[in-house]
Amino acid sequence: MAQPVLVLDNPIQNYAWGSRTAIAELLGRSAPSAEPEAELWIGAHPKAPSRIAEPKGKGTLDHAIQNDPVGLLGPEVCDRFGNELPFLFKVLAALEPLSIQAHPNQEQARIGWARENAEGIPLDAARRNYRDLNHKPELLCALTPFVALKGFRAHDETARGLEPIGRPELAAEIGRLAREQNPAALRSLFARLMTLEPEEREALLARAAAQAVRKPRDPAWRWVKSLMERHPGDLGALAPIYLNLVTLAPGQAFFLPAGELHAYLEGTGLEIMANSDNVLRGGLTPKHIDLQELLATLVFEPQPPELLAAEDSGPGEKSFKTPAREFELGFVEVAPDRPFTATNGRGVEILLQLEGACRLTSDGSLVALERGRSVLVPAALESYELEGEGRLARARVPA
Repeated sequence: MAQPVLVLDNPIQNYAWGSRTAIAELLGRSAPSAEPEAELWIGAHPKAPSRIAEPKGKGTLDHAIQNDPVGLLGPEVCDRFGNELPFLFKVLAALEPLSIQAHPNQEQARIGWARENAEGIPLDAARRNYRDLNHKPELLCALTPFVALKGFRAHDETARGLEPIGRPELAAEIGRLAREQNPAALRSLFARLMTLEPEEREALLARAAAQAVRKPRDPAWRWVKSLMERHPGDLGALAPIYLNLVTLAPGQAFFLPAGELHAYLEGTGLEIMANSDNVLRGGLTPKHIDLQELLATLVFEPQPPELLAAEDSGPGEKSFKTPAREFELGFVEVAPDRPFTATNGRGVEILLQLEGACRLTSDGSLVALERGRSVLVPAALESYELEGEGRLARARVPA
């Protein structure tokens, strides 16, 4: 008998920056929640795997995959990704800004993982950078208006933005960037900024606070003011001056490759990424910061923000195309007169009901999907049909 559809019960990460309403409302629970709810993890990452609510007795998703990798994932995914679900799917709800951060590429992750293992750093240690072997490209799609910092601004724009507040501490580095406009000059400026001595930092931040008061209509400086109030003395508050400030409308998305500096400021969205929790932080957080490791990871090239729209990918579905081998995110629309049928040859996927209610039928079985409910549809099921009315997110491995 083929593997049944697995109904998932997903863990919530209660980070301090999380919303007390967004995830609770999606799951149909009373709001506000007792604690901030930052991320709903849907997947098989060993840090917080989804639990299998139905059928009963199957435990967690990572263990179920270990017991039948080919049935759940399909032979192609097993061959490509070593018997592991290659993506992690999340609902991210940011009431407060997240840290400035970047993610390693595959080689950096493997080297960092081996080095920290050799140093004897426990996997759950606060100072651990690499918690798994994987890189972490990711896609974020907004469910509400979503504000983020993403990628370095153009060299001349960064030099102009920092020049009014950067003298004398950053004068040499700002001048070099304005003249040379290359990655080495940008790296030098960023490294110098983030390693200022306490007296230098205090003087520069005082000038930044005054500049923010002088520019109340400039969105970047408004965010500088807000971040300085939330994180006094933290040089990461200046990130809106050298990173692109981006606002996504619901349904828009962006892709984050390895080495791109970013920070999420506010909003609720869907995040899909390679199955990793490797994060290198540079500021705006009480968590572990490793500036030298971050500097070794970053790509010091200007990155104009590219906003993505989902494209038609079949009857009733739109999806985002990215360079990632591990994941693809789509949205399925179901209406009473327009059911959705998964095509033959489909692989493993996770469905999350975002709006309305649907019925999933496959191989003679039926699963009811209400708002906030998620299921893993095994690769061994050749096809399935969705009936009812609603909108679902569909996370899967690209063909």
